[in-house]
Amino acid sequence: MCRHAWLAWWLLCLAPATQAFELAPDLHGLDAGERARAQRAVDAVVQRLPDALRAALPPQVPVRWVDTLPAHVAGRAFSGDIQLQRALLDDDEDAAGRALQAALVHELVHVADRGQAGGWSGQARFRELAGWQRRPWKLGRSPNRFTDRSPDDYERHSAAEYLAVNAEHWLLDADFACRRPALASWLSATLGPTPRRADCDAGVPLLQAGAEEGLVELMRLDPARVYAVDYLFAESGDVPMSRWGHSMLRLVICREGRVPGPACRLDLDQHRVLSFRAFVGDVELSSWRGLTGGYPSRLFVLPLQQVVDEYTKVELRGLASLPLQLSAQEIASLLERTAQVHWSYDGRYYFVGNNCAVETAKLLQAGVPALQEAGIERISPRGLRRRLARLGRLDESVLEDRAAALRDGYYFESSDAHYDLLFAAARDELRLPVGDAQAWLKLDAATRAPWLQRGGLRATAGLMLLEQAAFGRAELRARDTLKRAVLAQRDSDGARQLQALLEQAGQWLQPGALLGGPGYGLPQADELTTLQPRLLAASTQAPQAWKQLRLQMRAGLPSAQRKELDVLDANVQALGAHLRAQAAAPAAAGS
Repeated sequence: MCRHAWLAWWLLCLAPATQAFELAPDLHGLDAGERARAQRAVDAVVQRLPDALRAALPPQVPVRWVDTLPAHVAGRAFSGDIQLQRALLDDDEDAAGRALQAALVHELVHVADRGQAGGWSGQARFRELAGWQRRPWKLGRSPNRFTDRSPDDYERHSAAEYLAVNAEHWLLDADFACRRPALASWLSATLGPTPRRADCDAGVPLLQAGAEEGLVELMRLDPARVYAVDYLFAESGDVPMSRWGHSMLRLVICREGRVPGPACRLDLDQHRVLSFRAFVGDVELSSWRGLTGGYPSRLFVLPLQQVVDEYTKVELRGLASLPLQLSAQEIASLLERTAQVHWSYDGRYYFVGNNCAVETAKLLQAGVPALQEAGIERISPRGLRRRLARLGRLDESVLEDRAAALRDGYYFESSDAHYDLLFAAARDELRLPVGDAQAWLKLDAATRAPWLQRGGLRATAGLMLLEQAAFGRAELRARDTLKRAVLAQRDSDGARQLQALLEQAGQWLQPGALLGGPGYGLPQADELTTLQPRLLAASTQAPQAWKQLRLQMRAGLPSAQRKELDVLDANVQALGAHLRAQAAAPAAAGS
């Protein structure tokens, strides 16, 4: 019996000592009401602290309420001791009690994070989720640009403050897990689970561009409907800034009622594209602004067909849609990160350091934990594509059979071949002065004008499509000029007027700024309900605002560019009239 007792004592000595954590409030000098409020706050916080956080704290943490802190500072932690602003004890209302608890939690997290068992704010995964993401070539981390929908701007002061601020809300807000789900999961896994369970909506809230210009719609995307995510790669273009290609992600969304599977790839009208750009209708970036970070970089949700038309019909660039090898859980995690970026991120575009490839890689790294340390940070869309393929995360075999790829929606070819066929028919009939469609489109609109009303029905129809393509390209360049005008002198009256028109036309979309109010993270049901009337009003005024924007845009263009658009307008009108006349001629002859 003695031998068993001795063995038990010996094993107990070998086991790691578990020290009971104690908050030691110094109530000296406080009046009775202050002492009562202080003790209530201490008791409430102690009950909320999860096990791993308790274990990382010293056995005893002294807490004092002082009058010596700056007025804007709620508390400070020095060498394991906590000082809190005495003014926090002045009010007995619920809001004051919460502020007192928040300040205490905040400083306790600092104490634990600075201890030997802490160091959480320095962990790579935490910094990735918080918004300090790794730059290409592992050259440090980017600034935190998650400026919208923040519970407290002070969270971006440092990673340590981000941890402390969010720990406050994690322990005190009932809906924190719904507002910042990935961060809540990380906190629970790192600091210990809490008994609170939030009832969150399964749908991921996103604002998507509508089918009509300027229309903005709210979608609540059920992750279960997303069958796959593709790396959508736009091939090189003629403009210098597009010669590396462009990186986007395609969400293969199943129509309502369809069981997720390969057939969902046929639901093209349901598919959406995630694209980082300056505004909704933006495709190209002019060189100097792209190099110096003058452009905003925001994540937009666009209909697949809009993106296909932008690149294949206007920019004459092919699109490859390459399936990413992601599990259903990884897709759900990526969608949650997408929503966080969509509502909160307001980045800056740099052609080398923070372009579309870098932004897409950062989205994948934060959204798919397995990719965080995979080294996918690349500065070019081609480089990102190659890296994902080498990791076995990208299926490029879908392009091996070009006919099958076109049929199954893995490749969208440039319209240049189609335009060449249209042009060849018109050239043979009219003996046009150039050899192919590209050369024809590069001519001035005024040079093309004399040829547009000489052809028959087939030639005129082909020239109409080509002229519409030329108009689309010219308008895209005009938008880029407008963008530069807005961003060059942000504080000028003209820039503010143009930006207001862009906003009214649904182009200058900053989702987080539309909500306002004290909410943070992903918007909840009550906030989305409030948002709906604003979206309806905006969609009602968008068509007229878009017309005004076009007029304003044209008025502000250099004279040569403005004249080109005017002539293009006239060309399209003339072709339309000639086409109607050609179509009516056989009918008139038959009667």
